[in-house]
Amino acid sequence: MEANILHADLDAFYASVEQLLDPALRGKPIAVGGGVVLAASYEAKAFGVRGGMPGRRARELCPQLIFVGGHFKDYQRLGDAAIKVLGDFTPVVERISIDEAFADVAGCTHLFGSPAEIAGKIRHRVRAELGLPISVGVARTKHLAKIASQVAKPDGRVVVDPRHELEFLHHLPVELMWGVGPVTRERLAGIGVNTIGELAKTNDGALERLLGPAAGEKLNALAWKPRSAQAGDAAPGALGRRAIGARPKTGRGAGLRACAAASGR
Repeated sequence: MEANILHADLDAFYASVEQLLDPALRGKPIAVGGGVVLAASYEAKAFGVRGGMPGRRARELCPQLIFVGGHFKDYQRLGDAAIKVLGDFTPVVERISIDEAFADVAGCTHLFGSPAEIAGKIRHRVRAELGLPISVGVARTKHLAKIASQVAKPDGRVVVDPRHELEFLHHLPVELMWGVGPVTRERLAGIGVNTIGELAKTNDGALERLLGPAAGEKLNALAWKPRSAQAGDAAPGALGRRAIGARPKTGRGAGLRACAAASGR
């Protein structure tokens, strides 16, 4: 089995767009929003500023923080353009938010090179044509590809060798797993589980009591069996095609909710 699934994710997207639109903001700690931080640049994240954080707390952490109002039409325009770049390499693209998508490149390696090479070409084009950084994970499954893209941040590429998936996975923090949000992370930390490897070694019964039978069983399976198809993964050729011609809802209200819920934007 080969690593043919890509997960491409624009880095600190809203904040990066603001720095693109206003060069005076480049290299400075900025946050989109006001009363609540909707997105933070990497310069702001270095001070601990995160999406969903109250604006007052963000200013305490970073007194020099610059707040900007946000240009939501530009976010949609540039997000669409970045996803279109993936579509230039393969028609098998599944867009999952304004700034990220999966792509199955199994059928186009004879045209564009290996999956790792395709990931590099996507990153180069997005940077050259749009002026935005994008990180790409390459793996055998969607679950692993998404984790790989998070490991690759900021502005990088990570390829997960199918022969060494557990070695890649088990030393990583548990919050990188699909489905582990802040609440679940805190619950797991309460029983001494901070890495995916520690999760894999935790008794099934303990996880089920802590998280419920369905969630406990799923997380344990994802931690131990990256080689088998898991919920949320797709076999080659089975990804959806929502990226081409599809526009996720990203009006101001939807954008606010999405950014408040996710610190990676």
